[in-house]
Amino acid sequence: MRNIELLVPASSLEVLKVAVIFGADAVYIGGEVFGLRAKAKNFSMEEMAEGIKFAHDHNVKVYVTANILAHNYDLDGVRQYFKELNEMKPDRPDALIISDPGVFMIAKEVCPEIERHVSTQANNTNYGTYQFWYGQGASRVVSARELSLKEIKEIRANIPDDLEIETFIHGAMCISYSGRCLLSNYFTGRDANKGACTHPCRWKYAVVEEKRPGEYLPVYENERGTYIFNSKDLCMIEHIPDLIDAGIDSYKIEGRMKTALYVATVARTYRKAINDYLESPDKYKENMPWYLDQISNCTYRQFTTGFFYGKPSEEAQIYDNNTYCKEYTYLGIIGERNAEGLYQIEQRNKFSVGEQIEVMKPNGDNIEVTVHRITDEDGKDVESAPHPKQVLYIDLGIELDMYDIIRRKEEDSSIQLQ
Repeated sequence: MRNIELLVPASSLEVLKVAVIFGADAVYIGGEVFGLRAKAKNFSMEEMAEGIKFAHDHNVKVYVTANILAHNYDLDGVRQYFKELNEMKPDRPDALIISDPGVFMIAKEVCPEIERHVSTQANNTNYGTYQFWYGQGASRVVSARELSLKEIKEIRANIPDDLEIETFIHGAMCISYSGRCLLSNYFTGRDANKGACTHPCRWKYAVVEEKRPGEYLPVYENERGTYIFNSKDLCMIEHIPDLIDAGIDSYKIEGRMKTALYVATVARTYRKAINDYLESPDKYKENMPWYLDQISNCTYRQFTTGFFYGKPSEEAQIYDNNTYCKEYTYLGIIGERNAEGLYQIEQRNKFSVGEQIEVMKPNGDNIEVTVHRITDEDGKDVESAPHPKQVLYIDLGIELDMYDIIRRKEEDSSIQLQ
């Protein structure tokens, strides 16, 4: 059996620390340039240095995304960026995630001691591609999301043992991903991926948002590409044995734009599921209800196993109702304790004195508590926390630890999108 890595996303320094504390073996982040999540908060060089040091102090690796498909005008900036990453003190990133061959070669030249991982954006669908990238010096290749477990297992059997396979196992999946266009097949039955494309990408499209009937919105496009719709969310929590059998090294969670609550929930659940299975397959089976309950405790849509068990049907890919589930609301992360014994928190959603909330611990415990007291930064007692990101001090009646998450269970977890 190969060593298993749980790879978790982080949109900010705060979320990186939560990912580390709640069970990640490695974290992937984006800098302020050359990544595909421009709307994520992303990391300044100073935040990146602090985050890498924090992770390394906890024996967790950090990978930095640089997975754009570069244009000519990007290359000088890429070279300078990689030089800065290579010179980071006290610690450098453990790897760069790259999709563009030109960018890959710059990294190989400028920072050869930082490992290079090939992004899923490079369309890695066969063992020949893996062998090619290994020959170029890649230590890991991220599989295309449309591969089945059978195909991944065949790739594992035909590549060097020290070439690692990373695979997305949980989170959002675009309809158009890994270079795969579904429009032609969907509209005309002619498969664009088998040379029969009718070029529906050239047709004119608009999106109608359910809250604004009759108002037509263009498909989002920027200088990096066009982004159309989403499918159901991938979830493989019930299939850890099959992932292990396929020879996957790194189990990747999608969500570089998600909250700390989402990251903590998913990281903690997969961490326990993996550990339980490695300890005892029977223990893994017995605890399955807990995993399924916990994984639903953050905002999500309907779940799918994607392409892992063959080409999914339309029903398996497209969600057709207008609700999503939100079991819990994120309230904040516990910080340091002050002289009065109150715990600092930067509040994310409103809560009040006397309210029943829940403390989420990294070890899997969820503790129901009552909010006994809230003060502002000046020590003045307040009844509630109405302002987003307001720094407060709270008493929940129990001992807390830094990076504990506080959340509130919602009565009606089905939210209608109108």
